[in-house]
Order: sequence, then C-alpha cells, then structure tokens
Amino acid sequence: MIVFSVNLIMHESQHKIERYIISRVKEIRESRGITQEQLSLSLGKNITFISQIEAPSKKAKYNVIHLNEIAKILSCSSKDFWPEKPI
Repeated sequence: MIVFSVNLIMHESQHKIERYIISRVKEIRESRGITQEQLSLSLGKNITFISQIEAPSKKAKYNVIHLNEIAKILSCSSKDFWPEKPI
C-alpha cells in the first residue's frame, strides 16, 4: 500500500501538459508500429528510456530536444505532440 501511494504521488507530480505529451508520443509511436525499445535505440538511448517515460509511476519526461528527435523518427511534426488549446 505504501509503494502504491508513493507511485501515485510521483505520477501526479507531472503537470497535465507533460502527461498529455507523453500520451501523444505513445499514441503516434504505436500507430507507426514502433516499440519502446526501437524508439529508445533510435534516439541513442538505453533500451528502457521510453518505457521509463511512459510508465505512469515514474517522473521521467521528454525535453524539447527529445521531442524534436522523436518527431523526425516518427515522421511527424513536433506540433503533433501538443494540444490545440492550452491545458
């Protein structure tokens, strides 16, 4: 029970916009048939990089450089990761 509470706090420490962007990257990645491991390696990161970011219990997140490189890899615009209106 204590572990669950700690994970919940960590997850909620991310802002709504961060969670939105992580979800959009995941959605686009999956629509392209690219695994977490493939995207991690394409970014030159270790194989768990994307899984650490996509895990709801982790605080890891993308920075603007990551988003730009991911957009290149996924053949989309980095604008595709952002909501149309502010959250």
